Amino acid sequence: MDLVSLEHVGKTYRLGEVEISALTEVSLTVKEGAFACLVGPSGSGKTTILNLIGCLDQPSSGKVLVTGQDTSALGRREAAVFRGQHLGFVFQGFNLLPVLTVYENVEYPLLMIRHLPKAERGAAVTRVLEAVGIGDQRDKYPDQLSGGQRQRVAVARALVGKPALVLADEPTANLDHATAGMVIGLMKQMRDQFGTTFIFSTHDPRIVSQAETLYTLSDGRLVDVRAGQAGVKEADHD
Repeated sequence: MDLVSLEHVGKTYRLGEVEISALTEVSLTVKEGAFACLVGPSGSGKTTILNLIGCLDQPSSGKVLVTGQDTSALGRREAAVFRGQHLGFVFQGFNLLPVLTVYENVEYPLLMIRHLPKAERGAAVTRVLEAVGIGDQRDKYPDQLSGGQRQRVAVARALVGKPALVLADEPTANLDHATAGMVIGLMKQMRDQFGTTFIFSTHDPRIVSQAETLYTLSDGRLVDVRAGQAGVKEADHD
């Protein structure tokens, strides 16, 4: 089943009197349960596509469908609710709130959108903290954690609401080699455990090597779609 579909999507921005084209006629689909990567040089349109899929921006032309919903038709408030119900985000800068503990950072999306009873929130946060291996760090603050631990918290926060889709923009950019490998393995484990679809924007060959599908962009156009190394291995295994 296709979880994400872009249909002839274009995106332009105006900079003063100049109109800049970020995407041109991009059409692609991402299947449910995928571990997929958007690749290409800086400025090729990777982050723009993530922003459109994540309801953080709207296309100038074409359609973006996520879980069957035409998100380009959503208003600002509707888009916020949709993000809270269906999407999770992992950023290269972690984006943790320094005044909140690990537990409170992970709980935050549930407070903002879901309005769950306290007991249900607690069970959800505990479950995902244990799943990513930092249950014993729940009362610490972000500045007391290593980079790898902070990214684990970010992954837990993205997963706490059981989203259908997690969008990750260069999630290993600020991590050393060993820590980045650990985080990639963790996200693949979470995909297998929870059935969550992951879409990455990345330059990191370690993520690319684990991708099942690669979408290559150049100058705002989709120029290639192919099975990644992991996808080829799985197909051979089948």
